[in-house]
Amino acid sequence: MGGGLGGGSSDAASVLLGLNRLWGLRLTRQQLQQFGLRLGADVPVFVFGQSAFAEGIGEALQAVSLPPTWYVVLVPPVSVSTQAIFSHPGLTRDSKIIKMADFSEAENSEAGLRNDLQALVCREYPEVAKHIAWLSQYGKARMTGSGACVFAAFDTEQAAHAVMAQLPGDMRGFMARGLDRHPLHDLAS
Repeated sequence: MGGGLGGGSSDAASVLLGLNRLWGLRLTRQQLQQFGLRLGADVPVFVFGQSAFAEGIGEALQAVSLPPTWYVVLVPPVSVSTQAIFSHPGLTRDSKIIKMADFSEAENSEAGLRNDLQALVCREYPEVAKHIAWLSQYGKARMTGSGACVFAAFDTEQAAHAVMAQLPGDMRGFMARGLDRHPLHDLAS
């Protein structure tokens, strides 16, 4: 909890998909996404079940193809409340809107894809800033969701292992292989 990895949202989506199948409801993926949006802004992307570019509050999704990627994810010893961060008076709401057409260009630019919550969380939770600084030695490190976890992407499992081998004793982390499709993707039509 408080890591920004979408665990609760993923669990909610998995339950929706599973119950749809178990109860023979035959709800479409779009219907399940609409229902999921009432449970949380991140639930629709997990119901969508594949890599996606999200707009709005996360409900407007477009599939994207991503290269195979390995991630090193660090888990700072803090819990960040999403509600507290989104209601914090220091949160600016002046980010440039990125459209799908601009996605590739933004992804490759220095000012491109960023987490607008990261600067505020780093000020409020120095441990998050410390973990980003350490991981930044090895790649472009960013905060997940509303925090507190941080991650960097690597092209190979070996590269991710090499970073994990350097992890200081006072830090926790893990490796994960990126998936283009949710394991339960085919439970909705």
